[in-house]
Formats: sequence, C-alpha cells, structure tokens
Amino acid sequence: MDNFKNTNKARRYKAHASIFGTTQIHLRNPWTIALWSVSFPGFGHLLLNKYLRGFSLILWEIFINQKVQLNQAIVYSFTGHFEAAKEVLDVRLVLMYMPVYLFAIWDSYRTTVDLNNIYILAKRENAPFNSFTISAFEINYLDKRNPLMAVLWSMTIPSLGQLYVHRIVLAVFTLVWTAVFIYYSHFLEGFIYLFIGDIDKSTASLKAQWLLYIPSFYFFTIYDSYVSVVENNKLFEDEQKGYLKSHYQRSIFNLKKVSKVENVQVFATFEHSTYLELAISELEEKGIKNILAVPLNNRKEERKLFDNLHQSDGVSLISKGLILAFLFSTIGITRGFVLEWGPIIWGLIGAGSGFLIGFLIDLFIKKVIKRKQRLLRGKNSEVILIVECEEHQKEHVENILWKRLALGVAELNQK
Repeated sequence: MDNFKNTNKARRYKAHASIFGTTQIHLRNPWTIALWSVSFPGFGHLLLNKYLRGFSLILWEIFINQKVQLNQAIVYSFTGHFEAAKEVLDVRLVLMYMPVYLFAIWDSYRTTVDLNNIYILAKRENAPFNSFTISAFEINYLDKRNPLMAVLWSMTIPSLGQLYVHRIVLAVFTLVWTAVFIYYSHFLEGFIYLFIGDIDKSTASLKAQWLLYIPSFYFFTIYDSYVSVVENNKLFEDEQKGYLKSHYQRSIFNLKKVSKVENVQVFATFEHSTYLELAISELEEKGIKNILAVPLNNRKEERKLFDNLHQSDGVSLISKGLILAFLFSTIGITRGFVLEWGPIIWGLIGAGSGFLIGFLIDLFIKKVIKRKQRLLRGKNSEVILIVECEEHQKEHVENILWKRLALGVAELNQK
C-alpha cells in the first residue's frame, strides 16, 4: 500500500488540492480558451488555472478601459454616434491597450496547447496526487458534484458556482468585481424601473461604460463553474480508481475458490463515489479484510447533450452558446440605448439568441457531421466489489453494501 502516497512529488501529476481549491490540468480546446480571452483578456488564463496572469490581465483591461472609456465608445459606435466615439477615446492609451489584448489571446492559446501536451504525459505517468487537505481556515476534498447545480447557482449571482466547486480565489475575485459593476452601472436601479414598466427611466439610469462589463463576467462564471464541476468529477473517479487498484487488488484474493469451506463471496457493484469507500472502511472495521475492488473501463457511446452527476464528458453543447450569448448580449445592450425596449431587454434577447445559435451550431457539428466518428464517454464507470466473509457475516455484509448505495448485491457460496 505504500506505493500510493499522495505526496505530489512526482515529475508530473494531474492535480493539487489546497484550501483555496483544486488545481488541475486537463484537455481543453485551444480555440475555446482563445475566444474567452477575446471576450475579456484574462478569462482564458483563469480557465487554465493560471490565476496570477489572468488577474493581472483583467485588472489591466479594466484600468485601461476606464481611462479611455472604451465601453462608452463601443456604445456610441453601435448607435451611430461616431464623432462622439472619437472624442471619448484617448489614442495614446488605446495603442497601449491593443498589444496586451492581442497577447492575452495568443498566450492563452499557446499555453493551452502546452498544457494539453503536459496532461498527456502526466496521464501516462499516472502519479498519485493529494485529494484532501485541511487547515484551521478551510477544508477541501475531491467529491462528485452536479454540473447543473453549478450552472443554476452561477445564473443567480456570478461566483456562487465557483464557491460550489470550491474555487475560492476565483469566486472572491469575480464576486467583488460583479458587485462593483452592478453598483456603478446602476443595473439594479434600471431593472426596478423596467420591472414597473418605465423603460425610458430604466434606460436613462443605466451607465453604459460599466454595464458592458457584466455580460462577459456573467457568462464566463457559468461556463467556468460548469467545466470545473465536470472535470472535478472525472478527476475524482481517476483518483479513486488508482486507490482501489493499489489497495484492493491483492494477489491473496482467490476468485476461483473461497479460502475456507464455511466462507462465501459477496459481489456488489457501485458507482464511483465516497459511499464506495465508506462501505469498504466499514467492512474493514468489522474485521473483514479479504476485499477485491475492480474499477471497470467506460462503455463507449455517443455523447450526451447535457452532463449530470452520473454521466459527463465535459463537452456538452454549451461552449459556443455561452460565448455567443456574451457577444450577442453585448450588442443587444449597446443597441438598446437607442431602441424602444431599452438595454436590459435587448441584452436578454441577445443573450438568449446567441446561446440558441451556439447550441444549434454545436448540435449540428457534433450530432450530424461527426456522429459516426465520435464515440465518447457516456455513463460513469462502475466498480465491482467482491467481499469474502464467513457464512454468519453474510447478511451483515450485504446490509452494509446496500446501506452504502450498492447498485446490486449477490452472493457466491462454493460449498
């Protein structure tokens, strides 16, 4: 058992758990990361867990944008007031802004390619990593969570999805800036006026320079929390597989014959979860040591439209949808300042239209064009657990397995 120490001292390993969150590397689409950097410099790096570089780029973007009133100039341009757009911009600072903006896109793409290669090497090395950490301030551990819940919490207030998946640093950062944007854009004030039917007053109360930050932050936090939950779930399964193979596939276990005449073998199947380890630890606590655990490989099948707690491939049809939702909502907000229904309603219309178009594009690509080529992960793999015990312990063993949510239980008596 000593060969499965979570020391994180291997040459390459896939993850590290700290009190601030679980940092991991996994395969990503470089173009998706680059597009998030297009929406807001720094977002692509945050998706790669490169927080220092991501936060630096985001702060630079906000600083320069505020100095040159870039968002206000965008609104003037989309509403046809080109002279006003020219007047509000500071050419000197705009020229400083563009190189950093382009660097953020290029560097996030390049880093994604590099990390994908490193992940392949780390996966082949298959070194153990820590999955639990505790301190005086916080506890963090690998566990399975529901991607849909992450999306729903992120849709209420940006950052709650990150808190759900324990990305503490990113959650605090996005929450603080979301509060700043909402306050200075007068978004809630405009929403209240819109709710009571006063569209003109709602439009007049909104501050375009601050309002245009909100769509990018809002849809980014939804996407990030969703992907983080899916990848954490897969990481949990990989870590548990390694643990089970290291600790419960000993050569002393005889599948062909029980060790004593009065013994029986109890078979059970489980999904990957903490309940599986709770069952094993409870059996060992009762003095039952002859246990075999066999993690099964995944069954190949067509990808699902939406990931959930029990089946996830991490590439459901929301990536392009959320990116286009940000883009279209930004256009809707800018045009809404001169249209009848105002920025908020047109921003919502743009967000919904963009998401639907992106969803349909992904659906067409992944379900029509590549249907025959693409066979990816569907259901989570299961684990076969075999427990050898004495005849009088059989009922107690089965009760423990059922209590810990076994999918099925059967016995084999070779007398």
